[in-house]
Amino acid sequence: MVEQVSEQELWGTLAAVRQMRARADALEARALARLCRLRGGDRWLAREVALELRISPRQAQARLERGVALVGRLPGVLGAMEAGEIEGYTAGRLVEATAMLEDPQARQVDAELAEKLATGRVGSFDPTGLVQATRRLVEKTDPEGQTARARRARAGRRVELIHGEHATATLAADLPAELAASCYARLDALARRLRRHDPHRTLDQLRADICADLLLGRDPGVTAPAAAATAFLHLPVDTALTMSEQGCELAGYGPIPAPIAREIMTNPASTWRAVLTDPATGAPVDLGRRRRRPSALIRDLVAVRDRECATPGCHRPAQRSDFDHLTPWTRNHGHGPTTTGNGGAKCRRCHQLKDHPHWKLHHNPTTGTSTITTPTGRHYTQHRHTITTPTHHPSDPPTPQPPQQRTGNPPNTGPPF
Repeated sequence: MVEQVSEQELWGTLAAVRQMRARADALEARALARLCRLRGGDRWLAREVALELRISPRQAQARLERGVALVGRLPGVLGAMEAGEIEGYTAGRLVEATAMLEDPQARQVDAELAEKLATGRVGSFDPTGLVQATRRLVEKTDPEGQTARARRARAGRRVELIHGEHATATLAADLPAELAASCYARLDALARRLRRHDPHRTLDQLRADICADLLLGRDPGVTAPAAAATAFLHLPVDTALTMSEQGCELAGYGPIPAPIAREIMTNPASTWRAVLTDPATGAPVDLGRRRRRPSALIRDLVAVRDRECATPGCHRPAQRSDFDHLTPWTRNHGHGPTTTGNGGAKCRRCHQLKDHPHWKLHHNPTTGTSTITTPTGRHYTQHRHTITTPTHHPSDPPTPQPPQQRTGNPPNTGPPF
């Protein structure tokens, strides 16, 4: 039957399949949670489930734990699955993001996340976007516990060798998030410089080869750039001054505890650039230039503001993306000025996609709303969240001030300090 339907109907079929899979995953979660209650602490239940579902015992154990957590701790997420919005994989990621919370705290996060999902204020429905939104709610719900757990997790750093197929293996390093991002940024910068003289290897191959060379003490064939790693740590001014404990975020990762952020900011060996944000608006400063290629400062400001590629579903860090003129720049007419107000971060693939005649990408840098329209006319939208919750909105009316009493002294027109 599928062979006879139109392309537009095929997209409807995919949407229906996604919904059926989500509902099937929800039904499986409820069944597995019920089995756990009936069997108590049966140590062989996972193996029995593995035989029936035709998966490995390790996968079966993970699904059992996911089902128990969804039924008992995250009923709102489970409801979103039954509504056809979230599949089992994404639900499992959310279970992991809330695993460290006590049951009442997990249910509080679940209730707030379910409200955001119902009202469309979650920003993005893809797994990474939902996990980041959940992390922010976890930080808000239990900031003190979040710091302690982060310290324990960072103390558990390790390197693991995972053997794969076809004579390959994965070398995985479990590192503090800011250190891992800086390491990757350095590898990426070295690979991009080396590629100018070695067009036969892809960037992925170069990054892998350079990583191996550095670990083995060999010269990767290129001297390190002066600024090999540029990465951003966002934190409000009041949090930097220890007046608040909220609003800190690592670019490309998500929220982190405020004490950890301050340690990174004040570490003299840190390669991270601290971005202080206004706690009242949650937005960084703007700057403009009237020239074709953006200055390093404009690029940095756009990367600070957008944090990720401004295309729905793409989470490539903005500092490793292109500067995109939202209104195209033309040399003859001077349209599309090179400013942060007319700039957006787009990874190379999405930047090229913008010029495709059948795709439409729209990004509003002021509101952080991005929409992509596919060749079949389907629309997907996501909203950039501010690092801190603004205390006021530019469109809000000014707060009335009480009349000042007239005194004999002249008004103080100088600086506050």
